[in-house]
Amino acid sequence: MTTVRMKDWEPRLVAWLASVRARPFAPGAHDCGLFTAGALEAMTGVDHGAAWRGRYKTLKGARRLLKKAGYADHVAYVAGLFDEVPPAFAQAGDIAVIDGDDGPALGIVQGEGVYVLTPACGLGLVPRRQMKRAFRV
Repeated sequence: MTTVRMKDWEPRLVAWLASVRARPFAPGAHDCGLFTAGALEAMTGVDHGAAWRGRYKTLKGARRLLKKAGYADHVAYVAGLFDEVPPAFAQAGDIAVIDGDDGPALGIVQGEGVYVLTPACGLGLVPRRQMKRAFRV
């Protein structure tokens, strides 16, 4: 799938990240998948989370919905939308997959780090070397 970033994607992404930096983790409203979908919407204008937002209240519920839709998990959903690239070639704004507490988690590449959503404190930044997979936006 071709998703085109807007010309002003960088300041739009920065503004979106600032707006959610202290927002608490909440499955179905603000979890790693919907965090990433929000970043994608800020950069492209396309809301890839619309079909999922508000339809589950637990991560187990999210996995059930994804399986019912034909995806093994949220990473498989992303893989169906975007081309995979080696993590070393991921650029700012691309989607990263890292190991989370409950399995793979999604984040947004930014320089030498990856923005992630943490259940404890909202927006976090982990070292880029933690990326296991990456997808080009």
